[in-house]
Amino acid sequence: MRMRFRSLESRIVTLFLVLIVAVQVAGLLVIQRGIDNNARMSISSELANGAKVFRRLLDQNAQSLRFGARLLARDTAFVATIGNNDENDRSTILSALDNSGKRIHASLSMLINADRKISVATNLEQAAALEKQVASMLDTAESSGGANGIAIVEHRPYQIVVMPILAPTTIGWIVMTFPIDRQLATDMREVSALDTTVLTRDAQGKWLAVGSTFSGAVAQTVIDQMQAMEAAPAGPFDLTLDAGKYSARLLAIGQDGGQTANVLLARSIDEATAEYSRLERWLIALTLGGIVVSALAIVFTAKRIAQPISELAVTARRLEQGDYKGQIDTSREDEIGALAHAFDAMREGIAKREQEIRRLAYWDTLTNLPNRAQFVLLLNDALADAARREETVFVLMMDLDRFKHVNDVMGLSFGDALLRQVAGRLQLLLANRRQSSAQVARLGGDEFAVLLPASDRDSALRMAEEILHALETPLSLEDQTVDIGAGVGIAGYPEHGSDGETLLSMAEVAMYAAKQRNDGAVVYDAAMDKSSEKSLSLLTELRNAIERNEFRLHVQPKIMLDTGKVVGMEALVRWVHPERGNVFPDEFIPFAEQTGFIRVLTRWVMEKSAELCQELATKGYPLKISVNLSTRDLMDQDLPAKFAETLLRHKLAPGSFCLEITESAIMDDPVRAQHTLERLSAMGFDLSIDDFGTGYSSLAYLKRLPVNELKIDKSFVLNMENDIGDTKIVRSTIDLGHNMGLRVVAEGIESEAVWRLLAELGCDQGQGYFMSRPIPGDQLIAWLEKWQAPGTIAAPAAHEIDSGG
Repeated sequence: MRMRFRSLESRIVTLFLVLIVAVQVAGLLVIQRGIDNNARMSISSELANGAKVFRRLLDQNAQSLRFGARLLARDTAFVATIGNNDENDRSTILSALDNSGKRIHASLSMLINADRKISVATNLEQAAALEKQVASMLDTAESSGGANGIAIVEHRPYQIVVMPILAPTTIGWIVMTFPIDRQLATDMREVSALDTTVLTRDAQGKWLAVGSTFSGAVAQTVIDQMQAMEAAPAGPFDLTLDAGKYSARLLAIGQDGGQTANVLLARSIDEATAEYSRLERWLIALTLGGIVVSALAIVFTAKRIAQPISELAVTARRLEQGDYKGQIDTSREDEIGALAHAFDAMREGIAKREQEIRRLAYWDTLTNLPNRAQFVLLLNDALADAARREETVFVLMMDLDRFKHVNDVMGLSFGDALLRQVAGRLQLLLANRRQSSAQVARLGGDEFAVLLPASDRDSALRMAEEILHALETPLSLEDQTVDIGAGVGIAGYPEHGSDGETLLSMAEVAMYAAKQRNDGAVVYDAAMDKSSEKSLSLLTELRNAIERNEFRLHVQPKIMLDTGKVVGMEALVRWVHPERGNVFPDEFIPFAEQTGFIRVLTRWVMEKSAELCQELATKGYPLKISVNLSTRDLMDQDLPAKFAETLLRHKLAPGSFCLEITESAIMDDPVRAQHTLERLSAMGFDLSIDDFGTGYSSLAYLKRLPVNELKIDKSFVLNMENDIGDTKIVRSTIDLGHNMGLRVVAEGIESEAVWRLLAELGCDQGQGYFMSRPIPGDQLIAWLEKWQAPGTIAAPAAHEIDSGG
């Protein structure tokens, strides 16, 4: 199996290979450095020993010369010949010096007489060059029985031995010289294996090779590199020659008149490290072999680790695709085996949980019937079969009557038990009809559906009648007998739709039509859907209206009937539609309440009213503004907090507002409504019961509400002057309100006569077309400046208008 570069296997191999190679290379570098250091130390030791050996050679040569000179100096005949001091004996002396010098390989032999002059010499020219050096050694030789030293003649070094001739006093000195040249260098090479070069350096610093074990060209390279040095090195140093790299040491052996004699000892580094190099090559071979073996072991180990993980990854992909049947190898006893065990347990756990999730997702836990999602799947499968067989399919949807009331009165647990009994009756009904392909489902809440494959309209209607009949039989639960019915909607394929969701939607439309008509079972008709489409369109347009700022705030003034003072106004909303023009509230407010959009609209009205109230207050018109609340507003427990945030943003007091609520809105859920109203009242808002007298409220309950105002519905006010009955109702309402300590407001005043009649009856405030129709909020100030009360009632100036507290 090829390793992917970013796979776990490749990463393991790469990591350990890098570590092993790094360790091996580091070890090899350390060994190489150790070898080099050891070789350097060994060469340095050889050079130090070579210096000792060379000095020993010089001492041996000096001893040899002294021995030969001593033999000649003690030769009786030679001493006698010198003592005669006869010129005829010079040849005899010269012969003796020459013979003695040759025996010991001396390059020069000469006799110094008692006058310290050269008497006889085998090489007069060389003798003359050494005369001064020899003269400086005579006293030492006489006192010590001999002396030796180094002399440089014509850039060549010589070893000198001076031996006195005693008879018994000193009658002369024998001087012998030994050349320090290639021969001595060769001897040194044979003894120590060091390449030796004899060098001299004159007073100007110029180096000259006298003799060397190197060849001529290499010897010249040595001279060139020595010449390049500013000063003679004191310790070991490196030379790079054609024959390789050498470590060298310069040994000073003598000095003569500004000239120095030196010996350069050199050791080939390549030769010295030859054994080490072989060892190093073995180490490199072993390192490479170790890396190869390690790499194979690492690859094998990585595969052992990564392959089971790869298999687990494949299993994970199968799990991702919903396949939980794959087997996982759990035979290993190591950590990978533990991981495989955990993975296998996870697979089993996921399989069980997914099975449970599928059950929860597709089955109703209360009734153990298919839920909506499962029913849609069954319906689509039935539609596919029907399409192949050219059959029809019908769907029945039903919604229980009065189920919400049962829940509210008897409790949720009783309602759940009721739903289980309904499900049991429906299942029993299908079982008795022996329709194995029919399927009942609970879609949610108190809605049920029945699938009738391979059925027709008549069969669907008969089934609907049987279901209604089964549900009409009272249900007995917990010693309680409950009468319950249902509305059933019917839709079929291919007559009404070709997919499951469409058929369900159409059956739902038919079901609501059945409930509205109280007609038992209704088959879907396209005409039923027009109102639904219109509702959806209206809801979309309402949402767009808020975003496009199509709503407008209008107000209708509220006036004190006894003085004509303007004390407040009622906020009203108008919709300026881009296509329909002005849309009146009666056309969209009921729908907004039904859909819940009224909450958004109430927030908009409150915001705009706060802006207008703030503007009026800054211009000297502190009017109280009335805002209508709907049933859904009262059910919103966050409503007080939302209003408080609006007041804080516009820096207004709650007393600037009066919130109007209809009797029916309160009675839909009296407990929650009273809770919300008490919180609003505690904040400082005035509360008003709107359209009083048209609802079904209990006076005892209304007495407990924290309200400040009653508004008499306009249906009683419009015809007061002509209908004595309406007048009596209005009088009673005014008296009731005052007896309860409430402010009474009449709406719908359209004539001066009605105004005056209401004022006589003691009504506090009024509003209506007689005073003003609803006007845009931005035109209120202009209206206030022009307002005048009718007839005998004196109208106050604009600046006298108060809040009507």
